[in-house]
This record gives sequence, structure tokens and C-alpha cells, in this order.
Amino acid sequence: MSTIVGVWNFQRQSSEALALQGQQLMNNLRMYPSDASAVWQDEDIFLGCHDRWITEESVNQTVPYHDPISGLVITADAIIDNREELFEALGISRAEGSTLSDVLLILRAYQKWEEHTPQHLVGDFAFMIWDTKKHQLYGARDWSGNRTLYYYHTSSQFAFSTLMEPLFQTGDIQKKMSTPWMAEFLTMAGMTESLDIKGTVYEDILQLPPAHAIILTEQHSHIFQYGTLLPEEPLHLRSNGEYEEAFRDVFTQAVKSKVRTRLGVASTLSGGLDSGAVVSYAAKILAEQGKSLQTYSYVPIAGFDDWTSSTLVPDERPYIEETLKYIGNVQGNYLDFADRNPLTEVDSWLDFLEMPYKYFENSFWIRGIFEQAQQQGAGVLLTGARGNFTISWGPALDYYAVLLKKFQWTKLYRELKLYGHKTGVGRSRLLPIIHSKAFPKWNQTAASKDRPNPLVWINSELARQTGMVERVQQQEEWLVGREVQNAFDIRLEKFKNLAIANKNGAMTSKISEHYGVWERDPTSDARVVRFCLSIPVGQYVQEGMDRALIRRATAGDLPDKVRLNQKVRGMQPADWVQRMQPQWSSFTGELRDLCKDPKVAAWMNTTTIMKALEKVGEHPQANAAAHPATRMLMRSLIVGRFIRNLA
Repeated sequence: MSTIVGVWNFQRQSSEALALQGQQLMNNLRMYPSDASAVWQDEDIFLGCHDRWITEESVNQTVPYHDPISGLVITADAIIDNREELFEALGISRAEGSTLSDVLLILRAYQKWEEHTPQHLVGDFAFMIWDTKKHQLYGARDWSGNRTLYYYHTSSQFAFSTLMEPLFQTGDIQKKMSTPWMAEFLTMAGMTESLDIKGTVYEDILQLPPAHAIILTEQHSHIFQYGTLLPEEPLHLRSNGEYEEAFRDVFTQAVKSKVRTRLGVASTLSGGLDSGAVVSYAAKILAEQGKSLQTYSYVPIAGFDDWTSSTLVPDERPYIEETLKYIGNVQGNYLDFADRNPLTEVDSWLDFLEMPYKYFENSFWIRGIFEQAQQQGAGVLLTGARGNFTISWGPALDYYAVLLKKFQWTKLYRELKLYGHKTGVGRSRLLPIIHSKAFPKWNQTAASKDRPNPLVWINSELARQTGMVERVQQQEEWLVGREVQNAFDIRLEKFKNLAIANKNGAMTSKISEHYGVWERDPTSDARVVRFCLSIPVGQYVQEGMDRALIRRATAGDLPDKVRLNQKVRGMQPADWVQRMQPQWSSFTGELRDLCKDPKVAAWMNTTTIMKALEKVGEHPQANAAAHPATRMLMRSLIVGRFIRNLA
């Protein structure tokens, strides 16, 4: 991976001044692991790259690269996965392709397809190409936004970077928080940060959205979406066996491309289907290459007071052990990170994310695993993070609701009987749930009463000034609609909503840059996504089996204890409050101090925070991990620290 920067000065400042400005950008990249650092400058434009050589082909590459014949110059942060397909399309021989770096492959693609280039690329990428003949800058970001690309555009210059912090070193903009972005962050439900796919936490810095490209000349700029992950048409095959074989083909292709590195390969591993499938496929592929796979599995701290229900498994070791024994060619590592918790991680995450965040529960073990991977020499860390919506999707109860609405009662009766046998849940418990999913508007009033007030966290005056009060009121119908969304709509939104991709991509890109270990997720590979979205729902739920496609397709790849498990699921990490108990008084003390700070109070509703402190108390039990008030307190501390650090 690489961190890239660039600045185009429209006022033709001296080459010495431009070089100094460019070097200031580059200086901010020194803290990140790299194998080489280079710059390119010509008249009014400067490009730079702090390069990490992940693949064999990238060793000793020169980035930025200038092609004197075409007059094109490229700087890029990229791994391209469909190399063989591109070689054929571009007329590149296998001999030449074996040594061609991904950066030069992108340049060759641009020479043929120009602004349509990213439509032909599969992988993780953010790049900028300067055309010395046209005096034009072109750039693009990958389909899922797995690499970040920030910029600002003023009347005097355009500057871009993988990170936001270097852009403040040009002296052209100030570090000022974006009021609209923060107002949305404090009112949006769930993990959503902002619906503005171009906006960031800073007023003057924008981001190129996922699946978008930019064309910039001195006269104008144009940003456009070049494509979507949604398939063009459904895939109809003749049998279950053909769907299973097609799945194995596309998933093997994705995993094989994701393990391409000159360094070691590691993977996260839980007791479930997604990471298990990734590890199983990767271990076989690596064995053929004479390599082995390291896996890292989070486990709760010793003495964890398990407060969860009988259907949840906070400690997935029994299932992980079965997977490791069954697969082979894997070295498993169980990590409890006993000295860490969400509170100990806040400063580190704020530092490399450059923004506040909501997903704190897993922060300590995610960062810990990256540290382990770095220490053990991994260049790639595999995950199965998106699998719930691709390879292991299959919501049985939503599908049964469709059968109910279509009056397919005989099939529904048979499915429920089989499903109950596999899950241990009787029809008397399932039918009311299925009925509510089939006819959600009948339960709409009750759902509305239980919906939390989206304005509870934001300063009331800020909400009024930013129009959030009116916006929330106007969105009432939309919010209710979300509550009655079925699993099919939710799944499509995961891939259509680029705000979600921005959040996921920022974390993936920045933690990878920080540790020099590239996070790669085969379950979010563009080819896998399109395949999984194109096949009929009946492949995902059948014979009383949810997540049916992957359960069938991994026969022989995963142990039956994991593959056919429909009775329990993993929960990570249920022990986060128990981990924080020794520091709880300092945690609550800091929150009270933040509530007294007028800079913090200008953004957040400190009255609500104080009430939550009273509700949670000074000695919470482990089960407070599931309480909304406890979660709001942790998020409030994260935002409060960010505001203070900015001041």
C-alpha cells in the first residue's frame, strides 16, 4: 500500500515554492511504514508517494511514474486483482505481465480506456494521473472505497492526499470542523456518520466517494460515479450443484487474488462461516505456494461474567478449534488482549482515523490483531467482514414472510418444520415473527414508540441552527420505513449507500496504512458481490437451512459443527464493560469534565450525558455492555476528546 499526495498550483508559483509545499505534504507521511519514497514535479504540479511494496511486482517500482512517450504521470495506492483479465484485454503477454506492477497496469489501462478505466478494474485502489499534454488531472477510487482519497479545491490550487492531516500543511486551509457533518454524525442512527458522501469532519476537506472518478482542468472539475456493484441481470442456473460450483469458482478467484503478496499472509478467524470459509480457501491456496497461514482469534478475558443468552457465544474457541483442526496448514493464535479495552484505544483510533467514530466495541482487538500481523511479518490480513451480506447471506424468516404473503403455505409449513428441527425453535414462536415481517405496517405504531429520539445526543441549539430538528421531522416517514425494511432491502442498501462504504473504507484504509499490513476482504470482492446479488433467494434459504448456499458449497471445506450450526452465533465482544471496570471512575470523571467544557457542550447535549451517567452508575455489571446509555457514554467520550484535541 502507499500514501499518495499531490498539489496543483493554478497561480504558477515558483518551482522552489511548489517543491517546499510538496515536501511539507510528504513530511507528514514519514510515520507510516514504507519501502521507498519518491516525488515528481513539473512546472505547477507536484506528485508524491510513500510506497509500501506488498506484492512481488511492486518491488523497486518508481511511484510517481512518468511515461515520457504518453506524457502521463501516475501516483497510486493500489492492488489490482483481475490482472489476467486485464492482460488479455490490453494485449499484454504473460511474460511481460509477470513483472508488471499494478501501478503501471493502471496506467496501461488508462491509455486505452481513459475516464472509463475504473470500470475495468477489480481491487483496492485510489490513484491520480496527470496528463502533461492535456494539462488535466484524472483520479478514481475503488468500488467499495477500500482506499481513501481526500482533497481540497480553492481558487489558487487543488491538493489531494490519502490522509487529511497532510492537506493542512499546505497553508491554504484551516482545521475547522464541519458543522453539517458533525450534526449528522450526532443524529444519524447506527454506525452511519453522514449522508454527505463527499463531506468529511473538516469544513474545507472533501473526499472522492467510492466508485467515483474526478476530472480536473484549470477551467472546471467534474466528479461522476463510474459504476455500481449491483449486477446487471439475475443469474439463472439449472441446479443447486451448478450454483455451488459457480460460488466455489468465484470465491476461489477472489481469495487467490487477495493472498498475492511477497510477505506473509494472516487472517482473522471467528467460529462462523465467513472467516472460516476465507481461511479454508486461503490455506489451500497458500499450501500450493509453499506458504502457511497465521490466524488471529479474539477471545474474552479470563473470568468473563457471561451475561448473554443461550443462543449467543461470546467465546468461540470450541468452533474455532474445530475449524483449525479440520483445515490444516494454519497456525492459530487466541488473543484476549487482557490489558486493553475500548477506553485504552481512543487516542490511537482518533489519531489514525482523523475523525470521531462510533464502532468502539471491537476497537481494542482489531488494532491488537493488526499489531500481531505486523510483528509476524504479514503483508496481508484477510477478513470476512462483509460476508453477512454476500457469501453467508440467507435470512430464513424474511424469506418465510415472502412465502406467507404469496400464499405458499404448503411450502412454508414444510420449511418451518425443517427450520425448527435445525434451530430448536418451535413454530409457535416463529409464526408471530414471520407475520410481523410479512405485514410490517401492522406493527408500525408500536415500533415508532420504541424508536429512540435521534436528537437526544446533539446540542439542542446546534440542532435548531443546522435545521436538524426540521430534517428529523421530515425524515419521520423515512425512519419508519427503515424500521419495517426487510432483509432484502437492507442488503441492497449496504451496497448502494456509499456513505456506508465511506465509513468502512476509512477504517480499512487507515489502519492498513498505519501498520503497513493491507486488510483484504474476499467477501467484498466486486466479483463476489455481483455474483451473490445476482442469484435467487431460494439458493440462500432452503430445506429449513438459512445461509444455505455457503453451508452447501463448503461441504468438505469446513467441519459440520461450524458449517451446519444454526443454533448459536458468536458475539464480539460482550466483555467490553467488564474490561473497563477498573478504569470506570476515571472514565466517568472524564465525561463529567467534558460536560463542563463549553467547546464540547456546543456540540453535544451534556444534560443527556449526565442523565446517562446517573442511569449507568459507578459500578456497572458486565451486562451493561448491551445498554444504550452505556454505549452513548463511550461514544460521547470519543467525540469529546476529538473536539478537545482539535481546539
